[in-house]
This record gives sequence, structure tokens and C-alpha cells, in this order.
Amino acid sequence: MTTEETDPAQDLDRLNENLAKVEELSARLMTALSNKKTVRPSLQGPGQDLMIKATAAYMAEMMGNPAKMLEQQVSYWGKSLKHYIEAQQKLAEGKLEAPEDPTPRDRRFSNEMWDTHPYFNFIKQQYLFNSEAITDAVADLEGLDDHDKKRMEYFSQQIVDMFSPANFLGTNPEALARAVETDGESLVQGLENLVHDIERNDGDVQVTLADDTAFRVGENLATTEGSVVFRNRMFELIQYAPLTEKVHEKPLVIFPPWINKFYIMDLKPKNSLIRWIVEQGYTLFVVSWKNPDPSYADVGMEDYIEDGYLTAIEQVKAITNQKKINVAGYCIAGTTLALTLALMKKRGDRSVNSATFFTTLTDFSDQGEVGVFLNDDFVDGIEEEVKEKGILHSFYMSRTFSFLRSNDLIYGPAIKSYMMGEAPPAFDLLYWNGDSTNLPARMTVEYLRWLCQDDKFAKGEIEFLGETLSLKDVSVPLCAIACETDHIAAWAASHSGVRQMGSKDKMFLLSESGHIAGIINPPSKKKYGHYTNEDMSLEAEAWKDTATFDEGSWWPRWNDWLSGRSGKMISARQPGDKDHKVLAASPGTYVLEDPNA
Repeated sequence: MTTEETDPAQDLDRLNENLAKVEELSARLMTALSNKKTVRPSLQGPGQDLMIKATAAYMAEMMGNPAKMLEQQVSYWGKSLKHYIEAQQKLAEGKLEAPEDPTPRDRRFSNEMWDTHPYFNFIKQQYLFNSEAITDAVADLEGLDDHDKKRMEYFSQQIVDMFSPANFLGTNPEALARAVETDGESLVQGLENLVHDIERNDGDVQVTLADDTAFRVGENLATTEGSVVFRNRMFELIQYAPLTEKVHEKPLVIFPPWINKFYIMDLKPKNSLIRWIVEQGYTLFVVSWKNPDPSYADVGMEDYIEDGYLTAIEQVKAITNQKKINVAGYCIAGTTLALTLALMKKRGDRSVNSATFFTTLTDFSDQGEVGVFLNDDFVDGIEEEVKEKGILHSFYMSRTFSFLRSNDLIYGPAIKSYMMGEAPPAFDLLYWNGDSTNLPARMTVEYLRWLCQDDKFAKGEIEFLGETLSLKDVSVPLCAIACETDHIAAWAASHSGVRQMGSKDKMFLLSESGHIAGIINPPSKKKYGHYTNEDMSLEAEAWKDTATFDEGSWWPRWNDWLSGRSGKMISARQPGDKDHKVLAASPGTYVLEDPNA
């Protein structure tokens, strides 16, 4: 026997050992699943009224236009039958090969066996025919308003994606081949990964996207040097150490979203927006929000404005001895920044010299892709949940955003982890994505009801801290950056909100890519370009059609804009002052807390 040959008896023993491990893990799996907490049906899927509307519309169309329905069915039947005959004909000819494959390329089926093996190719082609038939039937359905139609398209696509043959072991050639090659070891490791994920999520299945052991916040993430110079119950204020001898006189404070943690802007030095800003000669402050526990149940939007934004602005002014400062807000923090600026205008407070908005919605008439979750069926369930728990647990937000890209953030990672037995990758962005935060009960309901559903800010009807606020009250010079394929804050809706703001000095930039990659786009990568157009009188599509496209990151263009509004150059400032002692080194303490532990 050569060294390359294997002993069949040893292979069999190894396989039996792995099968025994599977039995042990299966028992552990059942125990983990038994710990699953009850989740309200309203947080699991759309309400029955949507399905009733869709069924009624389908039945009405079937009765009123049977020819159209029959045409769809005949087309589907014809493709399926033709496919079956062609596959049978190959087998009758004694050829173990797949017939001609007219289906479009799909990265879920990138393994060559999906194209060459007759069994797997047959399953793949038929699945894609089925998917097309369902998608077309929903797309052609009449009798639903635009919003209900969009929801039906989204949720039916979720079902279609879930039933992909790639998601099941018996119909995934790559997973089966791996199981054979490893004598079942890959299935054992995959089951171990599955059990681990269910145990860590209290009985719920939520795939781990990144290697938890590969990163430590403050050690190999969020490493830009700085200090916490102020802390209250809402946030820690981080002032970053200078990297230049001279800095602009006016400082900049960034408000990140409290749906996630601030270090998305400081993952690694090579793609850190925070470090890059400091390198351009700015005194930079960043807010690190408290990750709330149930004791924060009564914290609302007013608390974020008064004890968050306005307090941070006053502290930055005091530390830097400046009467006016520059501010920036990202996503929901940009929305709340706009509310704060409107309130400051009403109060006659001129502390802000200019404002920057990253992927910010202020006009919610177009809610983007996330709008499918903003109907009463879901929001009522969220309101019941937070009333009982005091917070919206981070699990729900994380799951919701994952389902907006289910093939990339749910099924693809699950296949690799549970069926292939692979360890999660050491990917900093995915690690951050899994390090999510809770939301206070009151704030959650106010944001969803008043802003997302009722669009009160754009209508000029929202009331905070004794004032009625409107977009026209946002009058400071502003720069807004939106992202072309953003699935959370649709760029056209972001553009619409900016157009309605009262500022006479506006710059709008449209970056390629999505909600994160479009913003965290360092110039050194030379990856995503951006569109510019000074004519803000145009509506979104007309603005883009007449815009100029520029290669590379928008960061340098923003720096040109911001530097002109940041005053003269002065000697660099060190963190804190006599009244603001250093409380901790960056990234601080709040970012490390886990109230769910």
C-alpha cells in the first residue's frame, strides 16, 4: 500500500465516529432549540391583511382576465416540459451530461457541477424557471397599490430565495462532495457551528458572519489615538490626538448612528475615515453612544437631541474655545442632526457653522427597501415588544437588515458554516455588523411612528422640546453624501430631503456602492467614484442625468468643501483641557459594553 492510498476500514471507522458525533450534537441541538423564546408573530412576517389583499387581487384577475393567467402558466409549463424532455433525451443517448442551459448566471450556482452534472443542473434550471414564474406572476399582479405591490414582491422573493436548492444538503453538490471528501467531518463541524450559533442566540438561528476571536475593539479595530474627554448617560465624547502640527481652527464633531457602533469609521488605519480626517488637519470629536439596557426605556428623541447633540456641541465649543463648530451625522444620526439644527434655528442658536449628512433620510415619503418593514403589522409588533422589554433588542434590527440582503448575509454564510463546515472569516466589516446595539423603547416608537410612518419632519409637523420643526429650518451650509445602491436610505429620498432644507449653500454628492461601502471609501483604494451636480433645483433623476461622474472617493472633494468652512490654521490641540480631564483612552468604555450579556 502506497502512502497516497487509504485503508477502507479506517475510512469506515472515521465515518462511523463522525456519525456518532452527529448524534451527540443533535441532542445538544434539541436542548438549544428548547431554549428558544417566544417571538410575536407580528415580528416574524407581514400581517394577514397583505396576503388577503394579494389573494383577492389574484382571484379578481383570474376571473377578469383568464387569458393572461393562462398565458403565464402555459409559458411556465412549456419551459418545464421542454427542459424535462431535453434532459431525458441526453440520458436516452447514454450521455451523462446536462442539456443546453439557457438560464442566467447566478453566483449561488457557481460550482461547475451545477452546469455539468445532469441531476444538479436539472434541479438548478427547474428552480430558476419556478423563480421566474413566481416573480413574473407577482410583478404582473394588478389591483394592489404601489406599496402593497412592493411588499408582495419583496416577501415572495424571500420565499423564492429560501427554497434555493443551494440551501439544502441533498441538492448542493459542493456540500455533498465536501462531506464525502472529509468522511462526514465537514457535516460534524457544520452542525457544531449551527449548535454554537443557536446556543449564543438563545434558541434563534442567526449565523455568525465573522470570526469573533480575530478582532478586539481598541486592539486591532478602532485604534486611532484619542481620549474620552466627556461622558454622560447618553454618550462618551472622544477627542482624537492630532496627526499634524497645525489644525483648522474650527473643530468637527461626528454623530454616528446609535443603531450600530461608531467604529465602522475606524476599522483599520488603511480604511479609517476617522484617521483620514485627523490626517487632513482637523480637531476631530466623535460621539460614542451608550448601548441601552431596559433602564433606558423612557429615553426618547428629545433626550438624544438635548442630552446628546446639544450637549456634545456645547462641550466641543468649550474644549476648543470656539463659538461655532462643524458637525456631521450618519444615517439616523444625520436625521436627528437635522432635527437638532432645526431646533437651534428656532432658538436662535448659531453654534453650528456647517453640517454634513452621510446617507441621511429626512423625507420619508420614499422609505426605500426597508419600507417593507414599516407598515403597522410590523410596527405594532415592535411597539408591543418594547413596551414589555423596555428596549428593542439588537437581534431584531440585525435580523431585519440581514434580510434586506438575505443571500449575502443569511443563506450564503449559512451554507459555508453549516453545510461546508467552514469557520467564519476574519472580516472586520462583518465583525462590526454583528456587534449591534439595542434601542430605547420610547425612542424606537417615536422614530418609527413620527418620522418613518407619518413623515412629520418633511411635512413641518413634528414637535420636539416645545418647537414645531420643519426641513426649511435647516439653514446652515451643508454637504450631503448619499449612496447609489443604498438599501437602507434610498439616495433619491435623501436628495429630496436636502432639496427641501432651507440652506442656500448646499452640496450634494452621490457615491457609488451602498450604505457602508459608499461612505467608507478611502481614496487610496481608488474603488468607487461619485457624481456631482451643483444644480439642486433638479429632482433626483434629472440631477443624476446631468451630473458629472468623477473617479475615486468623494472624501477629498468633501475635504475641499469643509476646509473652506473651518477657519485658519492654528497649533494642534491635545485632547481635553483643564475642565475636561481624560477619562479613558479611545475607543472608550461605552463601545465595549454589552447590556445583553
